Amino acid sequence: MAKNRKFTQAALDRVEVVGNKLPHPITLFAILAVVVIFVSAILSAVGITVDDPAEPGETVEVTNLLSADGIEYLFTSMVDNFIGFAPLGVVLATMIGIGVAERSGLISAALRGFVLSVPKSLITFGLVFAGIMSSVASDAGYVVLPPLGAVIFAALGRHPLAGLAAAFAGVSAGFSANLFLSATDPMLGELTIQAAATIDPAYAETMNIAMNYYFIFASVFVLSIVGSIVTEKVVEPRLGEYKGEYRESLNGLEASEKKGLLWAVISFVITSILMALLIVPEWGPMRGEDPQPIIQSPFMQSLVPVILILFLVPGLVYGMVTRTIKNDKDVANQMSDTMAAMGMFIVLAFTAGQFVAYFNETNMGLVLGVYGAEFLQSVNFTGIPLVIAFIIVAGFINLFIGSASAKWAIMAPVFVPIMMQLGYSPELTQMAYRIADSTTNIITPLMTYFAIIIAFAQKYDKKMGIGTLVSVMLPYSIIFTIVWTIMLIVWMLFGIDLGPGSPIEYAPAD
Repeated sequence: MAKNRKFTQAALDRVEVVGNKLPHPITLFAILAVVVIFVSAILSAVGITVDDPAEPGETVEVTNLLSADGIEYLFTSMVDNFIGFAPLGVVLATMIGIGVAERSGLISAALRGFVLSVPKSLITFGLVFAGIMSSVASDAGYVVLPPLGAVIFAALGRHPLAGLAAAFAGVSAGFSANLFLSATDPMLGELTIQAAATIDPAYAETMNIAMNYYFIFASVFVLSIVGSIVTEKVVEPRLGEYKGEYRESLNGLEASEKKGLLWAVISFVITSILMALLIVPEWGPMRGEDPQPIIQSPFMQSLVPVILILFLVPGLVYGMVTRTIKNDKDVANQMSDTMAAMGMFIVLAFTAGQFVAYFNETNMGLVLGVYGAEFLQSVNFTGIPLVIAFIIVAGFINLFIGSASAKWAIMAPVFVPIMMQLGYSPELTQMAYRIADSTTNIITPLMTYFAIIIAFAQKYDKKMGIGTLVSVMLPYSIIFTIVWTIMLIVWMLFGIDLGPGSPIEYAPAD
């Protein structure tokens, strides 16, 4: 046992050291953009070409960005590359609504109210479920739920670190599961659509950001059950009886918070009904044409403003009822504070936008996709083993690069075309990536909120460190990965759509 712990600690230490030596994601994308420029010159000089999958009989060659035309492109496209970075506008737009809901106090009150209203026998399930659902508010769950989970477990006489672990597993390991669409869906979805367009622009036009919705909806219940079992059968018994000094008491929601939640729910229902009137009736202005009037509709192409409104209206109502919003200046300040918090993402979008644009301009993604697919076919490495291997690779990369959008901006232009060439849809590739990214978040010290979780845990165990926290969270990571991957395999075997109009297999249009 001692040897195993030493080996695990040494391995985790090596991961931490290697990860800390990697450049910041902003710098990393700048480096990758420069690398693409020079590699494009080399591949162009060699004369590498491939058959164009979208245009039979046509060939595609690598564009040299160090040629006269290429250098002109580098300078004239820089601003457009930034503005045109697929996730930039959609993420900032959705965060306006989500930011008001979060900063008015609605998200925090809703999470606390839900967890505190769950029967004691279901408290673990409720905590994991609330953690998974918290991803609708982006990163708010990291700050609210782990300390709340510890308090609840301590008040019930259970080990507080088990409550913290259950909440952390739900918030982070289940980040890509939800009953609603969140900021993650447009952030990753737009990158996937952009990558798919390099192979089949016509197919990309039929895609939507809800491409994984059916699967992530079902995943909420599966992961909540699995997280509860892991907590009560593995993690909590291992932690044993809590003998620390802290004993907590639970305080329910204040009267103003309850009133605010009630009116927020009413406003959400009314807003949802009004939204439904845009698409359900035959005269709905956002309704599409038969045979798929809802899936292929202007409404499905407008999910970003829909998400914005569905968060903004209840957030405003809650704030006005609880007096966290007194006038329009408060609303403006909450929106501007949210945008200020997105400063790092905006700068990241600049360098990532250059890399993605250069990669697409050079046709290197298409070339890699064709060659990669041919290689995998030659070694007969396709189907379920390929998807499992991709999940393992993406999970390993996540140990060193924490940002989901940063990793996908690098991986999507390569892996989406490869998988499409092998007959698998971009929607499937994205879902496999989301599984790998979510389930390994809780065991990488480089995850943004990892240090904060350690700080929360040290209140109950002063000796808590990186290795200890990883050892607590490792069972969740392993079992979530196995169960979620099996669930995806079953989905593939039955050929169930991953979301509205989002099949498992990719078939190019004739």
